[in-house]
Amino acid sequence: MRQESVGIGRVLLAAVLLMIVSQVVHTVGAFSAMGYYQDPEYVSVWSKLMMPEPGPPPPEFMWTSLAFAFITGLLFALVYNAVRGGVSGESPAMKGLMFGWLVFVVAGIPAALAMYLTINVPPGLILMWTGQALLIYLVGGLITGAVVRPGAAPTAEAAS
Repeated sequence: MRQESVGIGRVLLAAVLLMIVSQVVHTVGAFSAMGYYQDPEYVSVWSKLMMPEPGPPPPEFMWTSLAFAFITGLLFALVYNAVRGGVSGESPAMKGLMFGWLVFVVAGIPAALAMYLTINVPPGLILMWTGQALLIYLVGGLITGAVVRPGAAPTAEAAS
């Protein structure tokens, strides 16, 4: 059974909304984890883009973060669009929520385990990052499920 097509406008909208959610969650997370970022024991761990010198990251870091968050949101929405017919859930939002949970299980948890094994950062920080990933994937799933669905609010491409 073939699923009904969803326009690229909805996928792009979901990507932008996921970028915003990701940026907000990571910004709040960074403030709550500031002690880890400022700990002299871990200064060598941070990229030169994030922390070229002690202090807050430069504007280039924010722009790069936004670009990466958009790319991640676009991939999330494109994959959801491709598999949404096979995701369980009673409503589009619940299907999205389930998709977000599945992404967390197959990507978020393994990433956290790999970080623990290979990167010299405190386990508490890895736990915080994992919690942020869970929140982003779940909220992102809800948003994506609501936006990337047939019959959603009309988009510019529907008018043409």
